[in-house]
Parts: sequence; structure tokens; C-alpha cells
Amino acid sequence: MALELAHLLDHIAPKNAGESRFIGNNLPLEYNRVFGGQILAQSIMALSAISDGKELKSFTQHFPREGDVALPMEYETTVHQAGRTFASAGVRATQAGRLVSLTSASLHRPEPGIERSDPAPDAGAPLDATRVDLPMIPWEIRVAGGTDISARDVRPARYRFWTRVPETASLPENPWLHQALLAHATDLTVIGTALLPVEGLSQDDTGTAFHSAVTSHSMWFHQRFRIDDWLLVDQSAPVMSAGRAFGGGHVWTADGRLVASFAQESMVRPITG
Repeated sequence: MALELAHLLDHIAPKNAGESRFIGNNLPLEYNRVFGGQILAQSIMALSAISDGKELKSFTQHFPREGDVALPMEYETTVHQAGRTFASAGVRATQAGRLVSLTSASLHRPEPGIERSDPAPDAGAPLDATRVDLPMIPWEIRVAGGTDISARDVRPARYRFWTRVPETASLPENPWLHQALLAHATDLTVIGTALLPVEGLSQDDTGTAFHSAVTSHSMWFHQRFRIDDWLLVDQSAPVMSAGRAFGGGHVWTADGRLVASFAQESMVRPITG
């Protein structure tokens, strides 16, 4: 069953359960493991409830154990330190008392400062890119450069795509929601990008040729953005070693502003015997 945008928006914000605790329902998927992008997004939305007017600057999230879609996700937030402009906070995600995810986050109240960034990569116009369906991203995706992430021939470990939630979704101004949706989207294709240079394998072979799981995901938010405007996700994966893959990338607006960066490490374990 393909994920629908309405389902994601219904599930993205966990429900307040009192005393800095929240309950998140899992996306209605056909496999038993909770999608990591859902946990990223719900953790961000849980943090928004304790932000005290600050915005999410960065976070690192570890996944020591996979989640079970049959059990609700329980989130517990903690403010470690809160100053006038910066704060640090955390989120523990558990199921039946077992730790599934641990998040460390930095919050910041935006202030005036020097504004600059490197130029955006030349990826062409969004509507000139190839439209594709990515099963866990229920909005428009257009791949730049014609890279097929499911191909099993050898290609550079680089994957660029334009993404935009339709205006008909009528997303509110809340920057935390736009950050949560972007985090959800950046969780999906880093492993596939790392496998592009590996002959005979692609991300479609997970569960048959190898087992994979994201072990940590980090993001930095540099400027405000809206995910219902075009964003370019430019990612690469420079190394696979010791049963792990590492990659990440940057996110740009259509007018060339660098708005976010991310990095991900994952387990990629060949199936033998």
C-alpha cells in the first residue's frame, strides 16, 4: 500500500500524553518495521512543544533498535538547558519500555547576523527533471540527471532530486512542520545512493541480498524554508566499510538558498549462506 500524504499529515504530530510525554501512531504500512523518517518527524514535532519560542537548529538521532508498527511510539522530551537564545533538549522514543530512538537537539532563537552561502549546484529546473515515485515520500519528486536509484549498474554515489509538497495540502506556516516533513524525506535514499557504485546491487535488494537499517541521522537547519516550495536535495555517499554506509547532503531552495544539511550512517549487512 502506497503512503498517502493525508496519512502522513495525520500521523506526523504525536498526541500530548502529559508531563512532557507524547504518543505517536505509526504509518499504516505493510511491513512490520517502523519507517525511520516517521520517527524523525514525530520527534521533531514533540520537540516543538517544549521549544519556548525557539526554533530547531540541529539534531542527531540514534536508532539502537527497530520499531514495531503494531505498537505505538512513546516519546518523552527533556529540556537539558535553556538560555536566552540557545537551548538543548532531548527525546527518547520507546515501545513497551524498550528504547527505539534517542535524539539530542539544539534550539536557537533566530537573530541578525552575516548572511552568505555557497552557490547551489546546477541541477536544472525542477520541471525538466524526471518525475518518479518514491514509496515513502507521498508528494512530488523529480530526479535531476536521470539517475535511477534502483539500477544495478555502476554509477557515481550521487543522487539529486527536487521535491515539493503540493499547495493543495495547505500547510500552515509552522516551521517545525516543514522541518519534520523534510527530515522524513531525507531518511529514504542515502543507503540507495551509497549502493550506486556497487555492481549488481541496488536499494531494491534489501532483505534479499543484504539487511539494512539506519543507525543515526543528523540534520542542521540553516534558514527557514517551506516544503511546499521546490527544494533540491543534493546527496552523496563517499564510503561503505565494515558493514556500514555513510552519506548525506544539502538542501537548497529554487532561488539558491542553502537551507539544511544532513548526514546519515546505516548498517548494510550482506546476507550470506
